Amino acid sequence: MLGQIIEWLESGEKSAADIKKLCLERIAGRDGELRAWVEVAPRDGGGRGPLAGVPFGAKDIFETRGMATEYGSPIYAGRKGSSDAALVTDLLSRGAVLMGKTATTAFAYFDPAPTRNPRDGRYTPGGSSSGSAAAVAAGMVPFALGTQTQGSVLRPASFCGVTGFKPTFGTLPTAGVLPFAPSLDTPGLFTETAPDMGLLWERMGHARLQFPKLEYAVPETLDGVDGEMEQAFRAATRELPAIAFPPAFARVLPAVRLVNNYEGARTHEATWREHGARIGQKLAGLIEEGLKIPRDEYAKALAAIEEGRRAMDAVFREYPVLLTPSAPGPPPAGLATTGDPRMNSPWTGLGCPAISIPMGRGAVSRMPLGLQLTAARGRDAELVDAAVKIAARPPAAH
Repeated sequence: MLGQIIEWLESGEKSAADIKKLCLERIAGRDGELRAWVEVAPRDGGGRGPLAGVPFGAKDIFETRGMATEYGSPIYAGRKGSSDAALVTDLLSRGAVLMGKTATTAFAYFDPAPTRNPRDGRYTPGGSSSGSAAAVAAGMVPFALGTQTQGSVLRPASFCGVTGFKPTFGTLPTAGVLPFAPSLDTPGLFTETAPDMGLLWERMGHARLQFPKLEYAVPETLDGVDGEMEQAFRAATRELPAIAFPPAFARVLPAVRLVNNYEGARTHEATWREHGARIGQKLAGLIEEGLKIPRDEYAKALAAIEEGRRAMDAVFREYPVLLTPSAPGPPPAGLATTGDPRMNSPWTGLGCPAISIPMGRGAVSRMPLGLQLTAARGRDAELVDAAVKIAARPPAAH
């Protein structure tokens, strides 16, 4: 969708007003059902720049001047932002059009948003970037902003059948984004396809390089995935070398969960003490338990993540791109859960760039499945190039 819109705008076939009207019509046509948006109030970025006239949505934990910034919580219902988050400012400076705010789970944790999956409303769209993933999957906007502390970009991308990208930690600014666990929080992006993501990344000012050959590998064992995902993943990657990940990698997931709980509890402690369970039942439980975690356990978790980082850096030197499932399986039925981020959390903790691209639909559920690609920190250009190439043809053909 993004590529088509840019082609229309640059050829003059359609104007920025035409594109805005198209997006508004699509929002009006489906959002009563999907509930992807908190507020729709388009704001132009000035009409000039590499993204001139291109609409986008921003997850409702990004500050936005004069626009709803409610953090997915009834506690902050009616709150308006007084300034723009740094990433929103950057996109507006490139000419993009902020269409409005997309729904998030409460405080970007696990208490679900009301958003439904555009592929089948009986299933979760994932979280916490629920509205952003759904809005892109429904063709309401060509791209949207999300954030990831464990798996909040990659998992919704997988569940909704779109492309989600979490760049290297620290690449995109977090200023003006509601924090959760600052050691992990990473802004991310959604587009319909991998080529659209490559185009967006380039027009955001990042290097778009071509790599003639990249070595890929997959894990020997897949822990925590269901039969549908394992079957699809092995079929998609059957000709790639399967390697044993170092033992240190297995210790990263529990370490990331502990860091998430320790930092998240302290980030939101004051709000919890004021509002109690109104902050969200699941978040209230996290805070209560997270405040009990001793500082030395937190320090050990950070050390385990660093050990895992060193171990995986050695793997990436031999295989620059690793492929894994984006989620344990297809999206869970119902809206009571947003799914399990276990396939994404380690890469978030390691600070690696990671991208999820569509991998077809489950043989039983007929719901989307995602293929996750990861690379070493700072190797975002290689990762985006790999995603574009793999989306065009099977990994083993490269």
